[in-house]
Amino acid sequence: MSESSNTGAAPVEAMGEIVAGKAPGMRARYMKDRLARWVVWVGGLGVIGALLLIFVYLLSEVAPLFASAEFEPRQSFSVPGDAGARTLFVASEEQAEVGLRVTDRGELVFFDLFDGAVRQTVELPGAGGIASVSQISAEQAELAVQDDAGGVLILRHRYRVSYPDDKRLITPEVEYPYGESPMTLTGTPVRSLVVRDSSDAVLLAAIDQDGSIVLKRNEKTESLFGDAEISEGDVARFAPAVEADALLVDPQAAWLYAIDRSGGHIALYRIVDEPQLIGRYEVGAAVRQASFLAGGISVVLVQDNGEVSQWFPARKETGESYLARVREFALKDKADVTALGSEMRRRTFAVGDADGLVTLFYATSGARVGQHKLLDEPIELLSFNPRANYLLAVGADGHMRGFDVRNEHPEISMSALWGKVWYESYNKPEWLWQSSAATSDFEPKFSLMPLSFGTLKAAFYAMLFAIPLAILGAIFTANFMSAEMRQAVKPTVELMEALPTVILGFLAGLWLAPFIETNLPGVFLTLLLLPLSIPIFGFAWTRLPQSVRLRVPDGWEAAILIPVIVLVVWACFALAKPVEAVLFAGNMQSWMDHTLGIDYDQRNAMVVGVAMGIAVIPTIYSITEDAIFSVPKHLSLGSLALGATRWQTLVRVVMPTASPGIFSAVMIGLGRAVGETMIVLMATGNTAVMDPSPFQGLRTLSANIAVEMPESEVGSTHFRLLFLSGLVLFVFTFLFNTLAEAVRHRLRQKYQTI
Repeated sequence: MSESSNTGAAPVEAMGEIVAGKAPGMRARYMKDRLARWVVWVGGLGVIGALLLIFVYLLSEVAPLFASAEFEPRQSFSVPGDAGARTLFVASEEQAEVGLRVTDRGELVFFDLFDGAVRQTVELPGAGGIASVSQISAEQAELAVQDDAGGVLILRHRYRVSYPDDKRLITPEVEYPYGESPMTLTGTPVRSLVVRDSSDAVLLAAIDQDGSIVLKRNEKTESLFGDAEISEGDVARFAPAVEADALLVDPQAAWLYAIDRSGGHIALYRIVDEPQLIGRYEVGAAVRQASFLAGGISVVLVQDNGEVSQWFPARKETGESYLARVREFALKDKADVTALGSEMRRRTFAVGDADGLVTLFYATSGARVGQHKLLDEPIELLSFNPRANYLLAVGADGHMRGFDVRNEHPEISMSALWGKVWYESYNKPEWLWQSSAATSDFEPKFSLMPLSFGTLKAAFYAMLFAIPLAILGAIFTANFMSAEMRQAVKPTVELMEALPTVILGFLAGLWLAPFIETNLPGVFLTLLLLPLSIPIFGFAWTRLPQSVRLRVPDGWEAAILIPVIVLVVWACFALAKPVEAVLFAGNMQSWMDHTLGIDYDQRNAMVVGVAMGIAVIPTIYSITEDAIFSVPKHLSLGSLALGATRWQTLVRVVMPTASPGIFSAVMIGLGRAVGETMIVLMATGNTAVMDPSPFQGLRTLSANIAVEMPESEVGSTHFRLLFLSGLVLFVFTFLFNTLAEAVRHRLRQKYQTI
């Protein structure tokens, strides 16, 4: 009895040691479990932290894009030079150290922009009264000065930079490219003088005393040594369609705007040859000021009712030109605008009002980028330096004040990034991405819509190709394929995932795209007939004698589909030419173009869908197959035991149970397709177009970053927008993964009781 009791006590003691963690090996296992738990926990936090750091870094690069303009005031000073003279024109050189003031007494006063001290005063030849000053070219610093007698003198103000004693010294200079003798237009004073200097002529335009518009085109010839000679041209007069009291002529001397400021009308003329009236337009209230923006295409009008609007020539669908009112700019409380100044190289302009408040707008986006009170009195003149980092304001009481301006990215706003924008020289608002061009007056177009659309378009066609093949293949592999065949097929498909995407992109761009273009009817026949042939063959297989079907081992039926698929594909391409000749007059692409209006690009979304689909298939297939194969066998066996067929068991038991894994597979594949770079980079034309057609090209966010990042200037708007593209991709991926996890969790809760 005692032996049995002692024998029974041993397991109890052993159990006590286990509970106390003293059994051999249990303490080590316990420590390993805790260590593994901490490693997983720390690793998870590390992943989350890394993602947050990436997000914070991207956000830090993107945030300056949306910053408002900043103004840092310099010292205020009285107008330099003759305080009794009226200021007609002000400007500042590129370094924002030396300013220019042109007075009505024929003086050019160069002064220091920090303290207002006069550096140099130049009297114009034949010094006398000056009636008006107009700017010919801001880029060339070229002015046209009209004296009281009606003579026109053309001059350029230059600034020579030297470094005596390693200190920068800016010396102003005045040049007279056509001599110091004034040109004549009518021999009498005129109003609203405009001068345009081109490579072969100097155009003078003005309003005569009787209200007629006067045009004179003086031919220009240059000698071998660069000296220019002017030949007097004929004077042309015509009566404008409005009572004009102001003129504007674009830098190319192609368009003339005759403005009736008091009546609020504009007449647009084309003056390449003979003046041709394009149209007469009512702008509403009286026009207070009108000025060109950078590039000389857009005109900004300031009206008495406080409205500020942008206008430029456009074309109707019929090809007829007209003057379009493109957009309006919202001013605070319909301010009384007294001054207007524009930047030299960007479409930013400033309006000053009677309260001394200056508001900065960027014309193309229509956004207000900054506002600051510069003076305590009405502002008469505003002038940016060429770099647009300095703004000079002249007050009504004769005081001047300069401001260092920090306005790095005025062209960026949410509406410009995601909305349609009406750009200059376009006939309607559009979504456009065009970050660079060959001309210096090009305005970059930074809409992210074409890139985001291209990203989703490429992912859509890739998933359209990959999801049916991957999921149906996984279903067949996990449920109907023999174990031996599954062991060969599954690793083979998964091995495809190791294929570099650059290889797939290379093959897609250099082989697949030309192949599809050449054999387009065969490709369409294959897409149509191959999915139909497989179920037809399966139905025919079930009608064969049992003695024939039993010769194929159970689970190896897929092997006999291989010759069927090869035969169907061969037949489709063999029939392609006859079908093309009968149905499409021998050229399917031409038929699509002329009959359906569908253009075909060689490198298009269909090519990307096939190539990227092949890259995505292994991911979706492997995860889906594991999810289906991992469904507990007792569920499917119980269903079969209750009389359900294999298909009923698959559809009603296996698939719902595996649905969380299947959905996760699809979303992971979609995430990879959204972020794919090399395939879309090499297999598309990289054209940022908004066209859903599978036969048109596209450009994705990731491919755009890969193409343009090496050429972007660090810190520029373009550079930061590429980081914004990365942030958008980051958000896309985050949203897809969050959605996938939420849906997967709900599916798991729904079907966990099966």
